[in-house]
Amino acid sequence: MVLFLFLVIALVVVVGAVTLAVIGGGERAALPDVEPERFTDPLPPDRALRRADVDALRFPLTVRGYRMADVDDALGRLGAELAERDAHIAELEAALAGAQATAVGGPGLLKTHAPATAVTPVNPPSPAPPTTPPGEKDTPKDAAEEENDR
Repeated sequence: MVLFLFLVIALVVVVGAVTLAVIGGGERAALPDVEPERFTDPLPPDRALRRADVDALRFPLTVRGYRMADVDDALGRLGAELAERDAHIAELEAALAGAQATAVGGPGLLKTHAPATAVTPVNPPSPAPPTTPPGEKDTPKDAAEEENDR
């Protein structure tokens, strides 16, 4: 019977200690609250995006996938960057076309320009071999036949 009383008292002490640990005693809680995983935008706000920035982009998982607001924000930023680059490219192409149009020869000046002096090739082409008249054979001659032809 003494053993039974000892086990009951030990059980009450253990349950009380666990209850105090879970509920928290005093000013600090036994288990800190876990902050929910939030999206921290790794896209740099002070410079244009690069391929490595997009590759490093990771979204936190939620119960049903990704948070739509996080994905929408990142896609909005990427769309704005692409629109800005497209506008800059169009501006540069218009400036280039304007510069070509105001040139002395017009827009085709650089395309049709021929050099003023002809360049001589380093290795001049060898003369074409003599052609044989239609009635003669096209076979190599011996030294004896060449002497007879002379």
